[in-house]
Amino acid sequence: MATYRIGTVHIPAPADAVGTPIDSPTSGLPPSRFTDGEVLTLQYATDPAAIRALLPEPLEPINDTVQIQVSRWGSVPGSGRDIHECNVMVGARYRGASSIVDGSYSPYFWVESDRSMVGGREFHGQPKRMADISLETVGDIHVGRVRQNGIDVFTGTMQYKPTKSTFDRLRSRIDPVTNINLKIVNHIDSTPAIKQLTSRDLTDIEILECYEGPCTVDVRPSATAPLYRLPPLEFLEGFYWRTEFSLVGGYVLHDYLAESRVDASPGARAKAFSSV
Repeated sequence: MATYRIGTVHIPAPADAVGTPIDSPTSGLPPSRFTDGEVLTLQYATDPAAIRALLPEPLEPINDTVQIQVSRWGSVPGSGRDIHECNVMVGARYRGASSIVDGSYSPYFWVESDRSMVGGREFHGQPKRMADISLETVGDIHVGRVRQNGIDVFTGTMQYKPTKSTFDRLRSRIDPVTNINLKIVNHIDSTPAIKQLTSRDLTDIEILECYEGPCTVDVRPSATAPLYRLPPLEFLEGFYWRTEFSLVGGYVLHDYLAESRVDASPGARAKAFSSV
């Protein structure tokens, strides 16, 4: 019977661990370089009231556009190869005490990698859930799909590389470079530990090619993937682009708990829990 020794494997102390399991965390910390990436970006107009309903205050809607990015990342250190994800974004503005931040808020986000899901949720607060995602070229058309629980909740199409375009054109309605998310983490007694609006910027972006053309989107209702809350009213531009970028840490835009801190003693938390 074979025996094994710990050898050179380092098991960090809890104070030094970045995740669990402590000797093999599901996700590491930024920075990370995403390479060999291709993205299909589909834009459509929806009901402005639908966007307002999904934006947590104090964020303000910028326009009536929904931007859906179906992506394949060829290589992500620490995560793997050919990782697919779908980020649903709406334009949002945050008015701070000393500055105004415009970016893309993510009400929904689907991935097919547990490492991507855990890292996005625990670090950035992205609302990532698991789904089957594909990005392919079939004949003369780009097709992006999100399938969850046997339902094609989203299908987007665009003609294969119809017209050369620019990344600035893609960013003109909604800017994916600055991504805003609602990060919520609760204590074990169910009281809130973190409730923040976070923001992060993509850096060192290289655009290898970018094409633009008309697009279509199809959204099917699902109780657990409620993209139907942002119904398509008019198809806008689609973009197919290849890119590389670095994902680094971000910052807190707004802390909901900063001005409403309650007694954090164990007794107070136990009392709060017992009243639930």
